[in-house]
Amino acid sequence: MRTFVYRHLVALDETNAVGNVYFAHFLHWQGHARERFLAEHAPGVLARLLAGEIAMVTVSCEMAYYAECFGFDDIEVRMTLEARSGHRMTMHFDFVRGGEQVARGRQTVACMRRSADGLAPLPLPAELRDALVPFTG
Repeated sequence: MRTFVYRHLVALDETNAVGNVYFAHFLHWQGHARERFLAEHAPGVLARLLAGEIAMVTVSCEMAYYAECFGFDDIEVRMTLEARSGHRMTMHFDFVRGGEQVARGRQTVACMRRSADGLAPLPLPAELRDALVPFTG
C-alpha cells in the first residue's frame, strides 16, 4: 500500500497567540492533501470539481492530537484510503513532524453531482477509483 504525502510548512498565521498551531488547521491540511492528490493522480476529476459539475462534500471528520506544532514546523500529511463504498470514501491521515506522529485524522467525503434540483449522490468517477487503488489500506 502506498501513502500519499503532502508536505506543509507551518506559517505563522496558522498559530495562535500562544504560538502553537490552532487545531482547525489540521483539518484544513486534510483538504490540502485531498486537493493535491487529485491534481497529481486524478486531474480530470479536479477539472470537474473546478467547473462546478461535481462536488466532494465532507460528511464527517475527526482528529486526535498528540503533540503541539509551531510556526515553521515541517509537517508531512500522510494520506491513505481507509474505505470506499458507492459515492463515499474515507481517508486516514497521519501528521508527522521529524519522524514523530503529532496527530491523526479521518475524513469521509461524498461525491455529488450538481443539478438544477441540487446535489445528488454520484458514484466515484472511474479516474478517481483507479487512482485510489494503490493507496488503499
